[in-house]
Amino acid sequence: MNYYNLKNKQETVDFKTATIKSQGSQKGLFFPETIPHFDEHFIKHLHLYSDEEIAFRCMKDFIGDDIPAEVLRTIAAETVGFMIPLKKISEQISILELFHGPTLAFKDVGARFMSRCLSYFLQDQDKKVTVLVATSGDTGGAVAHGFYNIPGINVVILYPKNRVSPVQEKQLTALGGNITALEVKGNFDDCQKMVKQAFSDESINAELFLTSANSINVARWLPQQIYYLLALKQWQQKESTDPVICVPSGNFGNICAGFLTYFRGLPADHFIAACNENDVVPDYLKTNQYQPKKASATLSNAMDVGDPSNFTRIMELFGHQFDTLNNMITGYSIDDESTLQTIKKVHEKYGYILDPHSAVAFASLEKYLNENPGKKGFILGTAHPVKFPEAVEKAANIKIEIPEALNNLMKKEKKTVEIPADFEELKRFLLNQNQEQ
Repeated sequence: MNYYNLKNKQETVDFKTATIKSQGSQKGLFFPETIPHFDEHFIKHLHLYSDEEIAFRCMKDFIGDDIPAEVLRTIAAETVGFMIPLKKISEQISILELFHGPTLAFKDVGARFMSRCLSYFLQDQDKKVTVLVATSGDTGGAVAHGFYNIPGINVVILYPKNRVSPVQEKQLTALGGNITALEVKGNFDDCQKMVKQAFSDESINAELFLTSANSINVARWLPQQIYYLLALKQWQQKESTDPVICVPSGNFGNICAGFLTYFRGLPADHFIAACNENDVVPDYLKTNQYQPKKASATLSNAMDVGDPSNFTRIMELFGHQFDTLNNMITGYSIDDESTLQTIKKVHEKYGYILDPHSAVAFASLEKYLNENPGKKGFILGTAHPVKFPEAVEKAANIKIEIPEALNNLMKKEKKTVEIPADFEELKRFLLNQNQEQ
């Protein structure tokens, strides 16, 4: 499988190169040259296959010969090495709980897969690698945990000051070792812009071996397909109709992976992009005008993105045909007040506790199902409510018990370097850090 640069389609690379380079020239994202289809028997009889086998079959065509099959099987098994249950909340709405991994967030799946691929690819490299990543919340902790103490790899994480939850901040700042957290005086879009600039800066790349662990990297983005298949495996055993799939959406890598799985043969009735007050895509779906905006801070902070990188991949999947895309996806924007009301209502009515991101998804799916009676669907539960105790406890009037592992983490010292939202400051830091090693 080869991948082409969405900004320069003459530039094509294999999976290994796409993983290590992260993005192509002109900051272009890599995209698979072909979309491999699932075998019909496989997709209709997922219950016959283990989760590990599903993960392996999902990914093998995208890897080609870059990783031996036996190594890929091990990577796939470790990627789904925790439970990912589909649970019913109401008669119409279920939730795929993606928060049972080590950092209690859906990004554990992509981060585990990518870290193991990168470790395999770099095992014979003499030069130390710097994984440079921007996070709006959960990516940082998942990447920090996935790459912690891996030999030959340094991790530098940029996150917006005062815009992540206390648990999220500790998960990405308290490990130390080969993990460095940069606390940026700005928003996520500032962090992401600085990271993209670093990858295209000649002087940085002459000194450093850079790669990224954001969903701009195919090795982070592609494995997110796996849990759509695991959801379908469980859905098929309970329901007879195709599901409406509702995805909390910020940088749009998650729902983009869902669309890719759909184009490969995943049966789905419709997709919903559940956004908070950062409503660039819902606005686009109404107007056919894409207008990036300055990101606003909300309770569902991991979705505080004003110019989602992965939307260009979604447009590529749909052949840049607005009408085709608009027929398959509905976008909703849910404000903070509605988010809190949803957490409260779902807890009181169904006894289920949602985190703010999952609450945005629940409110969005509920709206769609009210407008389209007779359908059923599921939301992606992207984070454990314990990561957002203030909002959840305020809305549901409960006290969330912090797991023992998190108790220990919260006692650790935060270790960060504070920098302004200025690329030159990031550049200076990266080059100085390289000289000191």
